[in-house]
Formats: sequence, C-alpha cells, structure tokens
Amino acid sequence: MAKKAQTVPNLENTLESLETLVEQMESGDLSLEESLAAFEQGVSLTRHAQQALQAAEQKVRILLGNDPEGEPESFEPDNDDR
Repeated sequence: MAKKAQTVPNLENTLESLETLVEQMESGDLSLEESLAAFEQGVSLTRHAQQALQAAEQKVRILLGNDPEGEPESFEPDNDDR
C-alpha cells in the first residue's frame, strides 16, 4: 500500500512540473539553450508519467482479471478467519 501512496504524488508532481515547463516555454522568455534543456526535461517527465500510468493500468487489469468488461465483485470475508 505504501508504494501506491508514493506513486500518486509522484505522478501529480510530474504533471505539475510539466505544466510549469510548458508555461515557461510558451512565455518566450527562455533562450534557445534554456528552451532545449526544458524540452529535454519535459520529454523525460512525459516518459515518467507514461510509465506511471501504464503501471496503474496494468494493476487495474490484474484486479479486473484481464477482462475489459469485468466489474469489481463485493468482498465477503470468510467467517473461518476470525
């Protein structure tokens, strides 16, 4: 569970960083070198976000039993576990 809690903020931070980079690049205030560095960083952040989303999608597919039409089932705990 701790891993899930870490993944979501990292994805959110990545998206925020991308948004900031886009705003900086759109402002036109960056030099060519700064723009290239920002673009390179943006590509890296985009890849990180894609990997995080793919991992989440894979987890959902596993939970749904690889059935795209699958629905979550209610959990009924066994009385024997008490």
